[in-house]
Amino acid sequence: MMFLSLRHLSSRKKQSALILLGIVIGTAAYVAISGMMLGFQDKLMDQLVNNDAHIRISAREDILTAEQLDSFENAKHVFWYTPPSGRKDSAKIDYPIGWFNRLNADPEIVAYSPQVNLNVIFNRGKVSLAGRMIGSDPHRQMRVTNIQSYMLSGKFTDVGSSGNRLIIGKALMNKIGASLSETILISSGKNTPTPFKIVGVFETGIKQIDETTVFSALSDAQNLRGAPSEITDIAIKVYHPFEVDQKVQNWRMGARDKIVSWQEASASILSVFKTQDIVRNSMTISIIVVAGFGIYNILSILVTQKRRDIAIMRSMGFTPKDIMLLFFNQGLLLGVLGGFIGLALGYLLCLLIGNIEVEAGRATSSSNRMIVSYDYLIYVKAWFIALFSSVASALWPSRQAAKLEPMDIIREGG
Repeated sequence: MMFLSLRHLSSRKKQSALILLGIVIGTAAYVAISGMMLGFQDKLMDQLVNNDAHIRISAREDILTAEQLDSFENAKHVFWYTPPSGRKDSAKIDYPIGWFNRLNADPEIVAYSPQVNLNVIFNRGKVSLAGRMIGSDPHRQMRVTNIQSYMLSGKFTDVGSSGNRLIIGKALMNKIGASLSETILISSGKNTPTPFKIVGVFETGIKQIDETTVFSALSDAQNLRGAPSEITDIAIKVYHPFEVDQKVQNWRMGARDKIVSWQEASASILSVFKTQDIVRNSMTISIIVVAGFGIYNILSILVTQKRRDIAIMRSMGFTPKDIMLLFFNQGLLLGVLGGFIGLALGYLLCLLIGNIEVEAGRATSSSNRMIVSYDYLIYVKAWFIALFSSVASALWPSRQAAKLEPMDIIREGG
């Protein structure tokens, strides 16, 4: 039956070639686009998961209202001339030792790093820029994030435990006009500027971080803030970052501090991933529909044109099941062959896309080229899409052919 199926397909070479081309192009397009999207997603996901804390504990934020400070409930003639409003910050974590003990006893915690985060002003000559300083223990910080892998000059541990030393973002250093080993002045707005020496440069590829952020020792940031014994944040890394939601919910029960997971902090980016997945799935449906209609049309036409041959084969003893297999195999052959050719073409397209040079940054590979995913699941799914669309669209014409009887064909002039 397979030989006869091949003969039928070869008898209409142009139509068979066109439908095969449709399957090949659809499969290759799915592989190439999925490779680009998933490569981009994998890179960003790595940055989201490993560039910052999986869970961040910080000082709580309260909104100050007139009702909170109203102690004249029965005095109707007393009123606020200017009602209190705005954010009331608890500028520090009230009881960090309690969190340290809890984290040390939790087997799911990989590491944690106490931090001081503060807004600062950088000064060099006549240039003044606003930014952010993160003070931490460098060894603890390196266990929580992969900041060391982004170092362009120096080591992250060069900040030490004190001594007013900085690790600065490359973009920020360029904007302020400084260079490695140079000293710049930093103030928190509450005291006189303090000199800090640049001992290292990093570049994450994230503009918001590279243009605004510096890292220092925990004690230096505390002194600049004017609170030597206080911390504002605890950055935490866990063994299972995709399962932190339940832990965060449990910690929030009875906690006075603010607790945020990395998914909540990156909700906008994760929503983009969902949109990309919707686009890929929509493209998958389009491939199935286009390829399915093409195969259905060519097999339906073939069944009509081969009615006389079907009558002869039935008269020779072929069963309805044999006739059904004859036409079903044609759809199967188109799907299998088109799928494999499409996979090969899609792989070549991915190689070409991976050689496209783009602007330097951490959203690209180390050679500043497009990032493409070669995950085997992409190719498995693409091949099954081609096969499913071919087989599903071949079922109906095959069943119609199997129902034809020799006498009916002769009466109708077949």
